[in-house]
Amino acid sequence: MSLVIIGINHKTATVDLREKVAFSPDRIHDAMKSLASRTRTGEAVIVSTCNRTELYCNNANKEDIIEWLEDYHNLDHSDLMPCIYAYEEQVAVKHLMRVASGLDSLVLGEPQILGQVKQAFVKAKEAGTIALTIDRLFQNTFSVAKKVRTETEIGAAAVSVAFAAVSMAKHIFSSLSTTKVLLIGAGETIELVAKHLKDNGVASMVVANRTLQRAQAMCEEFNATAITLEQIPDFLAKADIVISSTASPLPILGKGMVEKALKQRRHQPMLLVDIAVPRDIEAEVGELDDAFLYTVDDLHSIIEQNMASRKEAAEQAELITEDQSHLFMEWIKSLESVNSIREYRSQSLAIKDELVERALNKLSQGSDSEQVILELANRLTNRLIHSPTQALTSASRQGDLNTLGQLRTALGLDKN
Repeated sequence: MSLVIIGINHKTATVDLREKVAFSPDRIHDAMKSLASRTRTGEAVIVSTCNRTELYCNNANKEDIIEWLEDYHNLDHSDLMPCIYAYEEQVAVKHLMRVASGLDSLVLGEPQILGQVKQAFVKAKEAGTIALTIDRLFQNTFSVAKKVRTETEIGAAAVSVAFAAVSMAKHIFSSLSTTKVLLIGAGETIELVAKHLKDNGVASMVVANRTLQRAQAMCEEFNATAITLEQIPDFLAKADIVISSTASPLPILGKGMVEKALKQRRHQPMLLVDIAVPRDIEAEVGELDDAFLYTVDDLHSIIEQNMASRKEAAEQAELITEDQSHLFMEWIKSLESVNSIREYRSQSLAIKDELVERALNKLSQGSDSEQVILELANRLTNRLIHSPTQALTSASRQGDLNTLGQLRTALGLDKN
């Protein structure tokens, strides 16, 4: 087997080049078929995301694959080559396992890449560019990624502001299934917060934004209610959690507004997370009883601690991928031995069939049966021992005692 990976990622190439090398969803089916035609086994998978494009091929020449990539995207060789990495055999296997486990991601341990690798695998199946080896490789990889997730803390700690905000809410409320959330803003960060909240089964969400239309567009995806910033006082008292991230130059929530809401709540606690810079929530809100205010600086200190935790987990994950890639190569070697045995057996049977046919012809022509059987035995013995004899002679003449010993063991000469 000659497993080859050719790729570029966020570490080796600029966004501009990554965009040029990316494969659009509507073209990837045909692209994989075209790529597979350059391999000897017709096996190929393309993983293409915003941060990486990687070509996985079995029984292929890496120079051919690079040439195919250049031709397909009409790229100049001198522009692409400094950004390309190429891995083969066990290094390639381990690389795929590291990618799927989030060890090679921009954000260490991020889980989205596993879904993207699975999606690429499904598309390759649909394109018919997967056979035994690649199928087993990707199935093993998915098992390894799951093992990394369950046996290490690689994905347990929050390393994004949005994830950290929701993790803090979960820590304080233990369960979000009965909590009501007010999100202020409708930008990318708040949208990511809403996704994490939905994934954690939050009871209800209200999204307040300066532009109602933008808030409504986001709410459709998360089954939330859209309001304007001016309507916040009408909804604030109902919120157990408030998370704010806008570009407003002035605070949106003041001490007085929050104090009034807490009185309406009969002093039930309220968690407020301000991840805006400059602040959306006045610092004095933190002085109020039953108001627990956290800023982006508080979240960053959590993220730093969690990133250190993920790095420790990554060291454990690296050991898992090293061990599992070695086991996969052992399986590949077992396939090669099966193929060798099958080939050797086929060769021996062909010799037998040839000599038996010759003997039967002589018997049908009236030759002496004892002489025919003796000749058959001698010819069969000579043909079968010819290659082993040559190998023994060559190893002996070259003084290659290691090979000589292996041949003697294989031929049953050294029973011990």
